[in-house]
Amino acid sequence: MEIIVSRMMKIALTVAALLLPTIALAQGKIAVVNLEQAILQTDYAQKRLDEVRSQSDYKSDKAEFDKLKNEFDKLLKDYQKDAAVMSQEQQLSARKKIQSKQSDLEHVTGKLQQAEQSAGQALLQEMSPKVQEVLRDLISSEGIGLLLQRTSVIHADAGYSITAKVTDKLNQSAAK
Repeated sequence: MEIIVSRMMKIALTVAALLLPTIALAQGKIAVVNLEQAILQTDYAQKRLDEVRSQSDYKSDKAEFDKLKNEFDKLLKDYQKDAAVMSQEQQLSARKKIQSKQSDLEHVTGKLQQAEQSAGQALLQEMSPKVQEVLRDLISSEGIGLLLQRTSVIHADAGYSITAKVTDKLNQSAAK
């Protein structure tokens, strides 16, 4: 009786081992996509971001950022060079100046990032229907059985990513 059960288990395991790859193929392949990256790398998105970057408010904030960055770097370099010969009061004063400049720099950086993020969010919403259409086409043509958002995946080899294909198809559809 034990021999029959053992043989049945071996047969069942063999059948399962032979069927699993077939089941996996029937379900399609697995792919990952970074939709935000795919959209923001399109020619249309780059053009829209360039428009934002060419606005006078953005340009003035960028000029202020560059100026503050240079001042911050100079203060930091001077402090690092002279700290050993400075009195405690001079060191404290220099650190306060550095912190103040860093705070100003962070504020301007936030304004620049906010402008770009707002434009990016508008692009994501505007292009969402087209992205869904492109994804449906790719899923069908590539035989994808499982598509995951790249940000939800811990690891995926580059071969699993269809992000560049999505960007290419979006560029092609915009050119029509």
